Amino acid sequence: MENIIIKVDNLSKSFHVGAGDVSILKNISLDISSGDFVIIFGPSGCGKSTLLHTILGLEPPNQGAILFLGNNLYERTSRTMITEPSTLRHFIKNTQVIDEDERSDIRKKHIGMVYQQANWIKALTVAENIAFPLQLLGHTKPEALTKAAEMLEMMGMTAWANYIPTELSSGQQQKTALARALVTNPEFIIADEPTGNLDYESGQELMQILTRFNTELHKTILMVTHDLEYLSYAKTAVRMFNGEIVGTYKGERKNDLLRELKGKRGNGN
Repeated sequence: MENIIIKVDNLSKSFHVGAGDVSILKNISLDISSGDFVIIFGPSGCGKSTLLHTILGLEPPNQGAILFLGNNLYERTSRTMITEPSTLRHFIKNTQVIDEDERSDIRKKHIGMVYQQANWIKALTVAENIAFPLQLLGHTKPEALTKAAEMLEMMGMTAWANYIPTELSSGQQQKTALARALVTNPEFIIADEPTGNLDYESGQELMQILTRFNTELHKTILMVTHDLEYLSYAKTAVRMFNGEIVGTYKGERKNDLLRELKGKRGNGN
């Protein structure tokens, strides 16, 4: 039986704009299993990043529930879900709603995050930036720097340890960001358009590194992108459009999707 580590049920999110509400997510349901490599794809503005932020515990939904590693992330939605029919009712009975501090702890201990544009502590070197998350968790600086050196070696970035991150190329910065995301040995990697600022070769290299961590170190990965070029790396592809999930593709269904998309590109569509 699959070990589901994230369960999203009937999730909706809207933002108040002017005199009315704009619906961003519409009745999203999604299971992510341990060891999966999920890529959510769709056009810009379809709700991919909002869904990611909600799963991270950064953006409370208007309705629905999210369970992450057995933790019920949002109190307001849990009360609704307990009283309404839901596939999560039997899960929620056995889970405790957590607060913002606990959500922050989950992000620090269990999630490695990689964004399109990395945020650096500019006064610190590459190695010190990578070591910083470990220091937040209570490791000494020498311990953290030793682990950072190991991560840099895995990325083939040892020679740049004492550089300032902004001195690196975009591809090198993203490898450094991935090293920082993985230094705490999280179970889960979340990547929001991580190849968005990269050229083709750097993007492919980053995807190959992510695949290696997924297959060899069994990291669960959730990535969002609007670039269809990277779907071949996914074990599960999830298509979003206009705030909804309109298709989930695994195995032969994913292969059919790739052939369909390749055919459209070949026809110039």
